[in-house]
Amino acid sequence: MGKVKGRMDESILVCVYYGPNGERLIRRGHKMASIMDCPLYILTIDPLPFDEFNAEKSEYIQRWQELAKELDVEDFIVMDNEKRPVAKVIKEIAHKNNITQIIIGQTAQSRWEEITKGSFMNVLLREITFVDFHVVSVDRAIKDEIEGMFEKGVRAYLVEEGDGFRVSFTHSKDAKFEGIFFKEIGTDFNNGIFKFMNNNKMCQVQITDDSVTEATQFVCKTEH
Repeated sequence: MGKVKGRMDESILVCVYYGPNGERLIRRGHKMASIMDCPLYILTIDPLPFDEFNAEKSEYIQRWQELAKELDVEDFIVMDNEKRPVAKVIKEIAHKNNITQIIIGQTAQSRWEEITKGSFMNVLLREITFVDFHVVSVDRAIKDEIEGMFEKGVRAYLVEEGDGFRVSFTHSKDAKFEGIFFKEIGTDFNNGIFKFMNNNKMCQVQITDDSVTEATQFVCKTEH
């Protein structure tokens, strides 16, 4: 993904975890890497397997992949279904890629929450003695705006119906696509987003009242 950089004795790792602040951290890392003319890596860690990510997390992963390609990042690393302590995983990736600088968000959500407390930071400093840490302040208000938009994803199918498709939760011979349906919270009908793989591309379509009325609503992007 990346090009040969002029300075190989330095390399930067940006740790992102779920939320719009990830892009800010990635751009901060890119700015540093550009100044230092060194490789940039992005790491995200999640205890769940990739196919169990909720709608928002899936969107962020896709956006970060696109951003990594746009910014010529050396590697975008997704450690899913990861049960080990976060510090151990970061240490492993840092060793493997000869990382000398690590950027983390100060108030990122979920597993990164304890970064603001001395305990987690002390664990990182004790585990990873060969790098410099950069702790970037991030805005929690952005997170609060996007949380709680969708329910947990469930397996579903798109069945052809007339000129469009209907979402179904039981498999049948008429099922055209299999994927994950994320229902909007607070709606009595099946309104939300259906995500599925098609020809090695991640696709999604808006579902309104159980149906897709126009096939042109399908949006597909190549997975990196």
